[in-house]
Amino acid sequence: MEHKEIVLKFANKVGNKKNGQKSGMAASYTWEDPEYLILEPVMTDEMATVALGMEFRVRKSAEEIAKATGTDLETAERCLYELADIGVCFVKKEDDGVDRFWYESWIPGIMEMMVNHPTLPYKYPQIAEAFEAYGRIRGPKSAGAFPVGVGLMRVIPVEKAIDGNSRACSYEEISTYLDKATKFSVSNCSCRTSREIMGEGCGHLKEDMCIQLDDAAGYYIRTGRGREITREEAYEIIEKAEENGLVHQIPNTDGSGKTHAICNCCGCGCYALRTSTMFKNTDMSRSNYVARVDKENCVACGQCVENCPTNAIQLGQKLCSSSKIVEDITTTVTPREYKWDEDKWDKDYRINRKNVVDSGTSPCKTACPAHIAVQGYIKLAAQGKYLEALELIKQENPLPAVCGRICPHGCESECTRGDIDQPIAIDEIKKFIADKELYAETRFIPKKRHDYSDKKIAIVGAGPAGLSCAYYLAIDGYSVTVFEKEEKLGGMLTLGIPNFRLEKDVVNAEIDILREMGVEFKTGVEVGKDVSLKELREQGYNAFYLAIGAQGGRKLGLEGEDAQGVMVGVDLLRDVNLGKDTKVNGKVVVIGGGNVAIDVARMAIRQGGEDVGMYCLESAEEMPALPEEIEEAKAEQIAINNGWGPKRIITENGKVTGVEFKKCVSVFENGKFAPKYDENETITVAADYVLLSVGQSIQWGKLLEGSKVQLGRGNTANADDFTYQSDEEDIFVGGDAFTGPKFAIDAIAAGKQGAISIHRFVQPGQTLTFGRDRREYCSLDKSSVIVSGFDNTPRQTAGHNPENERSFKDTRMTFTEEQMKKETERCLGCGAAIVDEYMCVGCGQCTTKCKFDAIHLERVYDGEGVSFEKMKPIVVKTMIKRQGKIAVRKVKDAFAKKA
Repeated sequence: MEHKEIVLKFANKVGNKKNGQKSGMAASYTWEDPEYLILEPVMTDEMATVALGMEFRVRKSAEEIAKATGTDLETAERCLYELADIGVCFVKKEDDGVDRFWYESWIPGIMEMMVNHPTLPYKYPQIAEAFEAYGRIRGPKSAGAFPVGVGLMRVIPVEKAIDGNSRACSYEEISTYLDKATKFSVSNCSCRTSREIMGEGCGHLKEDMCIQLDDAAGYYIRTGRGREITREEAYEIIEKAEENGLVHQIPNTDGSGKTHAICNCCGCGCYALRTSTMFKNTDMSRSNYVARVDKENCVACGQCVENCPTNAIQLGQKLCSSSKIVEDITTTVTPREYKWDEDKWDKDYRINRKNVVDSGTSPCKTACPAHIAVQGYIKLAAQGKYLEALELIKQENPLPAVCGRICPHGCESECTRGDIDQPIAIDEIKKFIADKELYAETRFIPKKRHDYSDKKIAIVGAGPAGLSCAYYLAIDGYSVTVFEKEEKLGGMLTLGIPNFRLEKDVVNAEIDILREMGVEFKTGVEVGKDVSLKELREQGYNAFYLAIGAQGGRKLGLEGEDAQGVMVGVDLLRDVNLGKDTKVNGKVVVIGGGNVAIDVARMAIRQGGEDVGMYCLESAEEMPALPEEIEEAKAEQIAINNGWGPKRIITENGKVTGVEFKKCVSVFENGKFAPKYDENETITVAADYVLLSVGQSIQWGKLLEGSKVQLGRGNTANADDFTYQSDEEDIFVGGDAFTGPKFAIDAIAAGKQGAISIHRFVQPGQTLTFGRDRREYCSLDKSSVIVSGFDNTPRQTAGHNPENERSFKDTRMTFTEEQMKKETERCLGCGAAIVDEYMCVGCGQCTTKCKFDAIHLERVYDGEGVSFEKMKPIVVKTMIKRQGKIAVRKVKDAFAKKA
């Protein structure tokens, strides 16, 4: 790289550095410093010579600058317009018709303007890299040096979060800046542009995010960095930013109540917020407010946690405990009174977000594979806010009506109330809420957040994982097509679960919502046979989500299992659900002890079986089927025979006549499936039909031909267990095809994560991991919980309709509203959010996401911005005071250590 002496000289002028000085605060920049590197690719020595005639915030004409630099006017004008174009200086035509030029500080100022050039940062990535490096290198030097309100950038709270606050000042309100300005433009976010170019994007995209005002707007419009908008459009951008969880910040160097721009930032991409997240120097950009939680109202829904830009909020425990629990997470070691070395930074802030304090939070939210806000929707249902409850559920689960009928409800198994008497009937409450989905006038259809319809996504498989992925991609406005090889949609929800457990109008109602959201479905199309992945790529599909499920059955390799009358259980369920005339009769033996085996046995009764018996390895206590499923089978006179494994199937003339079973003495060893038998204890059971229900298999067909996708244990696809990306970079997998047979809610959770990965993959420069919530939850210690004064109402029980017994209609009824309300009153409200008041920058995003009036902003600081020119003495004074605080803290810590 050729060194440009005059360019370096100009860089030093902007930074108020003395050329050649090698130490101290005024030490000059070197060739390796970001201030030089950002200029080097695009600034010539000729341009730098002219630039040296400009001054910080002093507006000069080309004629004045030419005279100051001894340059002819034509050259000065040409260079000045070039400098304005690349982003080194502002240009504005004044009232006298003369263009005048001046430069700003590095940040906020020159660096953002250079990165906002429509083409140069892409041609010269060094520009984007230097912008990133500036904050990373210079940021630590500002630790503790700026009092609250005086930092280079300032968070402005969501205005409705401080409405009515008697101490609020106009300079803390977005409307002050928008109403005062007369010219507006909008541009891409410079930080996210830089991240994108470097391949470090966090999924928050750059487009139309930052608003410029007055002179800055005129400059951005004139140089093609932004497009002109109206004040009304500016307010719409602000509203959209708030809906998407972004933080308002302003350049804070123009003086109190003044700014030339409003940025809408994310904590995982913004370089200004990095001072708070990585360097924990929150005073550099915070507002005068902090968030505080009203524990009585808080239901640990987690929306504040997920949307906090600085990870200042975590979920904790509301209930009293006999053991020590985390009640305060406020950071106490801060740059205000500690020497701020590298060991105190959080370098991994983009990948280590923490959702829950070490002592845990609500067991229900923790146990749910999708981490649905159970406490939250129960509270909303108790208040009669059913649409809002439905909206909260669908943040994580787009198929709530389906899950209300078939979910294994692990949340109930872990419910704290269950250790007192009986757990909350969570699933029944959810079913009551979700039944609103069945009717067009009461269902919840989410508002689209973006329009990414230029990107086409193909989803293979219309089961729970595929439908979930399609739902969340549709919210972001992607063009989504779901390919399903069967003629009916829903995957195993439709074909593998009997109507008497999940009526198909429920599944169809949920799918209708996806259609309303713009998802396209193509049935009867087997990808790999009717069309290949390669052909779909050629049709313009940008990414694929393979969610084909575990749609096949499994055999055991038994003698006689190919005889007439031996069937795979899931094939029976599929044939009946497809309307095929599949009958059984006489004595039916079902081999298996899971929920699917129960479904198969109950289906056999409806298809003509006269004497149906189930045989499984497990004891009654070990059976994998849910207790309520077992009770329903017994109610239909299905005999359940525990502790028997099939030895052989007995046949005569090619037809089954019975099954010989051997006694199973144990099923598991060290928690692993390792059955042991007493070969000498056997029984023979007569049978006209044998239905095998001992697991499911994944049938890929020709789907993966020509791809790099590798298969692993159980024929599942190999992929990253966090991002779901396979060995073929544009192919993502999820649901049973990745995990093996699990529950619908597991597939639904995977579908959402697949959608997040696909969004990041198809957008340029985004990573699959940075800034992403790993959704790691841990439960509170129920054994130490102290509960008193709770409602002792007994658990409500949903009714059964006897008219539907042994029919294809669901016998289970939905709670009445009165039952639902009584059941919600039983919730103990285990969890609540906790705020780190130091790490909170007072943006107010948490308040916009809370549906329970449980978190508010309180004004605790009085910091007010100053102009750049007046900043130095304030910073110097703060630094001197800080040195005293560091000395005092050192002494205190030494005494504490001795004690």
